[in-house]
Amino acid sequence: MNTKTPAARINTVDPAEIARFSAMAAEWWDPAGKFRPLHKFNPTRLAYIRERVVRHFALDPAVRRPFEGLRILDIGCGGGLLCEPMARMGAHVVGADAGDLNIATAQVHAGEQGLAIDYRCTTAEALAEAGEQFDIILNMEVIEHVADRAGFINACAGMVKPGGLMFVATLNRTLKAYSLAIVGAEYLLRWLPAGTHEWSKFVTPAELAADIAAAGLDIAEQTGVGYNPILDRWSLTPDMAVNYMVLCERPR
Repeated sequence: MNTKTPAARINTVDPAEIARFSAMAAEWWDPAGKFRPLHKFNPTRLAYIRERVVRHFALDPAVRRPFEGLRILDIGCGGGLLCEPMARMGAHVVGADAGDLNIATAQVHAGEQGLAIDYRCTTAEALAEAGEQFDIILNMEVIEHVADRAGFINACAGMVKPGGLMFVATLNRTLKAYSLAIVGAEYLLRWLPAGTHEWSKFVTPAELAADIAAAGLDIAEQTGVGYNPILDRWSLTPDMAVNYMVLCERPR
């Protein structure tokens, strides 16, 4: 007998986290504002996603819209910093966020850019319950903000089509991550408002791997992402002690 709790019965939303990010919703598209770190981080994660998707699905890297025909979910999409590039590359994009102010900001900005993106104020478990399926799920900088990490990952993984991909980006629970991502970024450099992150919610690669395996996905690749303060630039690195990304695949 299957005693596993259905994804739809799980509430993964943390109201305090939604309120925190909703309070900053108007600043999503200000590259010098409170989301400056994400604007700096975006080129690196976009290049990583594009290269891995093109390789996995045997797409033409030379065309302007290589993602034509792919359906992508950006869960916890915020103001749409990833949704818009995905749409420009030709994908049908669903951007989902539990914060209505974030979705409103994303809708307005996409409209100004002439982009057709399916933005929804909803949750991963609601989408899973509705039977949604995607070729790719972007689960980026979200799991360290949810109330039930395993339930959230399970709900997301259940929406990945056979042969599809899920990208996960998060922060490792190490002293180095505490020093750089919280003390440095929030209190010393003021890149982020104080309290943006809770160190106890950071996730070790081993913990994430266990959640991913339990959800029925295979890990294809792991990589660290590091910041160079001299060049003011992010890049991929073998060091996963602070920021890292995991590429997962559902077996065909």
